[in-house]
Amino acid sequence: MVSMDTESDAQLAVRAVRAGAAVVRDMYGTSPQRFEKGGGDFATAADLAAEKAILDVLRSARPDDAVTGEESGRTGVDGAERRWLVDPLCGTLNYAVNTMVVAVNVALRDGRSVTAAASADPFGGEVFWTDGERARLRKGGTDEELAPSSGSRLVDVNLDPPFPNAPGFRAVGLLAAPEFAEHFRPRVVSSTLAVAWVAAGRRAAYVTDGRGLRDSVHFAAGIALCEAAGCVVTGIHGQPPHTGAEGLVVAADRETHGLLLEMIRSQERGSEGPDDASPLR
Repeated sequence: MVSMDTESDAQLAVRAVRAGAAVVRDMYGTSPQRFEKGGGDFATAADLAAEKAILDVLRSARPDDAVTGEESGRTGVDGAERRWLVDPLCGTLNYAVNTMVVAVNVALRDGRSVTAAASADPFGGEVFWTDGERARLRKGGTDEELAPSSGSRLVDVNLDPPFPNAPGFRAVGLLAAPEFAEHFRPRVVSSTLAVAWVAAGRRAAYVTDGRGLRDSVHFAAGIALCEAAGCVVTGIHGQPPHTGAEGLVVAADRETHGLLLEMIRSQERGSEGPDDASPLR
């Protein structure tokens, strides 16, 4: 029995993602029913069941906290200081075609900061977690420090739409850059599990386009993990996360981050036509 009086927010996040991960594992390979969301997006019965399992854990332990679930939306007081962000199954399309590359994400935004987060790999039996200050990997009942490293040279690039910063920036354009092939090797996992892998030293970097990453049920946990692990985390122009053009560049070290930013800048310069580069007349 877990004592609700002494359980920290970080350990609650770990317990919640484990509950969701158990559902995801149990329903794997059962061809769960799909629920269309529009625009090519969908949820499965596993998404819904995993989110329910997570919310049951959170609401039992922290009944006064607000929650945003990918499938159930926002509950609790608008503007609440404490809000849990829940992504029960990141990589739904992977899962629906029996590909075991998914994540279960839970993060707590307390005030303006994410102070606790966990990201579970249901099939690897791993939970990446942070209390906002340190980042750990829990597997087999033990914790170890996450240690970012660019040694793999692998950069995960999210190619899923939408692409709000096109034509100036297209993530797919990085893969065609000669400089990219000179320094890195691409991977496309299509799950934010790859963001946690940057914190763990299994990826050199992760790049995605997009807006609305603040309070994102998909990205909040991974960003918090990487920041606590000491990664370099910015928007696509090198600005603080959640500002400007947004997007996300997460790198294991400053050298890797700088190389990727320069490639992004080169791509944007190349997209400017003559009229774009001169003042309006």
